[in-house]
Amino acid sequence: MPKLNAVTAEDLAELSLDELKALEKKVVKAVATYEDRQKKAALAALEAKAKELGFSLAELTGQVASSAKAKVKGVPKYADPEDPSKTWTGKGRRPDWFLAALASGKTPEDLAI
Repeated sequence: MPKLNAVTAEDLAELSLDELKALEKKVVKAVATYEDRQKKAALAALEAKAKELGFSLAELTGQVASSAKAKVKGVPKYADPEDPSKTWTGKGRRPDWFLAALASGKTPEDLAI
């Protein structure tokens, strides 16, 4: 691994602007990957300690597994009379089929499930 002491200000002064920018990109990437590695190592150490104590890290931090966080959709309140598989909960933007049914003279109560 190269040492920083080996690179002097004079060495940097001899580089062109393009070379300095390329070096800067490499340094930024190296810093980011270093931080990622440190975070992963810290997480692994915390998970190991939690396991040693008989817990999962998620239990101790109050986090829920992402599969358990699945968004629950609302209960449909209206259905398209021409295609009952098209439904709407009554929340959010009204679907085109609902607007078309209203335009044709139907009431929301006519479309209620």
